[in-house]
Amino acid sequence: MVTPENLPGETGAQREPKFDRDTSTTAVDTAIVLLGAGVTAITHPLLYVKLLIQIGHEPLTPTVGTTMFGRKVLYLPGFFSYAQHIIRVDGKRGLFRGLSPRIMSSAISTMVRSKVKQAIPAEQVENVSNRDDLKTSLRKVVKETSHEMVIQCLSRIATHPFHVISVRCMAQFVGREIKYRGLFSCIANIFKEEGVGGFFAGVVPHVLGEVIFLWCCNLLAHFINTYAVDNNFSQAPAVRSYTKFVMGIAVSVLTYPFMLVADLMAVNNCGLVAGVPPNSPIFKSWLRCWAHLSHEGHLFRGSSFFFRRVPVKVMALTEE
Repeated sequence: MVTPENLPGETGAQREPKFDRDTSTTAVDTAIVLLGAGVTAITHPLLYVKLLIQIGHEPLTPTVGTTMFGRKVLYLPGFFSYAQHIIRVDGKRGLFRGLSPRIMSSAISTMVRSKVKQAIPAEQVENVSNRDDLKTSLRKVVKETSHEMVIQCLSRIATHPFHVISVRCMAQFVGREIKYRGLFSCIANIFKEEGVGGFFAGVVPHVLGEVIFLWCCNLLAHFINTYAVDNNFSQAPAVRSYTKFVMGIAVSVLTYPFMLVADLMAVNNCGLVAGVPPNSPIFKSWLRCWAHLSHEGHLFRGSSFFFRRVPVKVMALTEE
């Protein structure tokens, strides 16, 4: 008996949407990969300068400046001065040292996130429309955040080896080494000298910082939207749409030390001048690194590109 379900034409028609969805998903992923590569290339000089500041490399002498209250202070060079110094030493191409591993990391992150979302789809969450719904949606926020956390952790673990390679390529600027050149030679060097563990140097504080950032950002945005934004306010929907963005900026400042420690541990005791005394102590664990930075007052070193003041201890030594 012929039915609509077993007609050849109908069967083909039922399979076409799935093919279209797969093709569409692949096209979107490709576009995201290309866009991510472009953004990574454009922002790389910023992150390069930031990394050199994080590891404490200050090749330029501070300049005397005054605060808005007229007090004289010593300022360390900002981004543009630092970038010009790199160009003088390595040329304009020098600003893109360590870029290829970062592009690879960005591409792998996009693919991993896409595959994990397909394997572990998020539950459909209904839009909340009033204050009562917002109060009862905490469980939904927890489920969403848990899903995002799994995706973020798997993505970070998959891409961290390329982050380590990129950081070490950039850190070579300090000692003018050529140890890490080329993606495959970098992989071979790390595996030969440190084993598999070398690819995951600093991964714990990096993952921990991202998890704390995710939970704090989402929960704070939820509570603010629930209890601080009144529905009687005409612009309440617009305010709620920007809450998570604002919270992200605020929380990123608080979790910055985790990113700093992760980058320092990626370089620490890896055979580069930047990761051994006198440039840096050798840390047995990331907690020791955190304690050292906290004691020196450097937990937020590299968090700013402009108006960087000389640390108080250094100023005191200079005055003496």
